[in-house]
Amino acid sequence: MSHHTPETSRAMAKAFWERPPNQRRLADLAAAFQNGDFSYCEASEALSQRAAALTDITRETFLSLDPTRLDAQAGAQQALQAAGEAPRALSGVPISIKDLFDVRGEVTRAGSRVLETSLPATQDAPAVARLRQAGALLAGRTTMSEFAFSGLGLNPHVGTPPNPFDATRITGGSTSGGAASVAFGLAAAALGSDTGGSLRIPAAFCGLVGFKPSQSSVPGEGAYPLSPSLDCVGPIGASVACCATLWQALSRQEVTLDATPRPLRLAIPDGPLLEELDEEVSAAFDEAVFTLHRLGWHVERLPLAAVVEAHAINQQGGLVVPEAAALHREQLSAREADYDPFIAERLRGGREVLSSDYLNRLWQRPGIQDRFAAELVGFDAVLLPTVAMLPPKHRDLATNAEAFQTANRRALRNTSVFNYLDASAISLPYGAADAELPIGLMLARPQGEDKALLQMASVLEATLG
Repeated sequence: MSHHTPETSRAMAKAFWERPPNQRRLADLAAAFQNGDFSYCEASEALSQRAAALTDITRETFLSLDPTRLDAQAGAQQALQAAGEAPRALSGVPISIKDLFDVRGEVTRAGSRVLETSLPATQDAPAVARLRQAGALLAGRTTMSEFAFSGLGLNPHVGTPPNPFDATRITGGSTSGGAASVAFGLAAAALGSDTGGSLRIPAAFCGLVGFKPSQSSVPGEGAYPLSPSLDCVGPIGASVACCATLWQALSRQEVTLDATPRPLRLAIPDGPLLEELDEEVSAAFDEAVFTLHRLGWHVERLPLAAVVEAHAINQQGGLVVPEAAALHREQLSAREADYDPFIAERLRGGREVLSSDYLNRLWQRPGIQDRFAAELVGFDAVLLPTVAMLPPKHRDLATNAEAFQTANRRALRNTSVFNYLDASAISLPYGAADAELPIGLMLARPQGEDKALLQMASVLEATLG
């Protein structure tokens, strides 16, 4: 129960959503609820008012946003609290949902006009159901790259949200609306997917944390597929702890973080993932590495054959291009005019991949994953820039197919390697001295080591501040 007057509580709730992301973490929201600063309903009401005030941003960020339904969910949670139910992990927490997840009673459009006439989902995707069971409120469905098939986040049909640091730049994708919803204070966290970097790229561009867990840790059923071999479900949040809390609910695995700063051993893979970096990205990454060296961390640049091999396979189209082309083969033939033309072009390219080439890429995968695990023995994680470039300007990509495809390849280059490896990977924001835009620092560990990665990421986050 609130210890303040209704006017004061509503003002505190409004002020909460106006804070920068690093001051409105899930722990901060839980503390505000526990301290009686404001209630679930007051937080929901303030969020809806903020969405109404940021009209243009909200329109480009959300495909559907229903304040009445959000308030009803908050009211139901508050009634349970009044009846004596102890708070759950995500009680009263508004989480945005990427448009490729099934939500009972809603149409899953995957950011496309092609699916607008589909029947509503009859049940929640398991990931959505688990968030509800943890007490989360569904804040609305967010915009995305059509069918999640781009790392840039542009969508000419449903909207492209602005970058929170520079409205002329993109947020990155494909979980573009999810990242924007957290960055602009329109949700506390976001549920998204990552097939080639779709959580980590927008997190890097928007100064947030994006966590791609091992594929098997979170069920992917009820999420519109792009590449079944690679699709992963995960969160975007304001901190490592936020992502750990959401992953704990999504995976039903317990996570305990000790963020006490202490030296770690990190491996920087020498080779193609450090080439052709934007000057600002290279300088910021070097600054971060220098700081870690100064603090006693062991950061070693060395060749990792598994990373080089995975990169080479991805440069040929990897698994995602042929699998996406196969999934869309009939639909693209019948409805190509309704597709984003840049996405249609990528899908058409997948038709040219020989089955023998695809199977060779698939069959090599377990061996390369094992090699990555062996090469990382003695290190706590891999460290890389999440994305080779700063977020491009929207106008430079929106009507230029060649520029779009070039930027898309650069955006996905580093992150997609760790999808092929099914590694656990996370992007943390890093703001270099005097830099106007943050970069992402990506940590990765081998398949199945999600808890250990979150632990290492929490230490890096605390160390760099």
